[in-house]
Amino acid sequence: MAENKIDDAVPTKPRDDSPRFGRLLLVLISAVALIVVITFATEAYYTP
Repeated sequence: MAENKIDDAVPTKPRDDSPRFGRLLLVLISAVALIVVITFATEAYYTP
């Protein structure tokens, strides 16, 4: 019985971490994309 509890607990940890890592990756990519957009926008605005 103790072995089953340990086996059941081990696979649940990667399942919980994977979506969080995916969300973090999406947030980081969107932050970089926002910085790129702001950079091009300010360059276009200040270029005569």
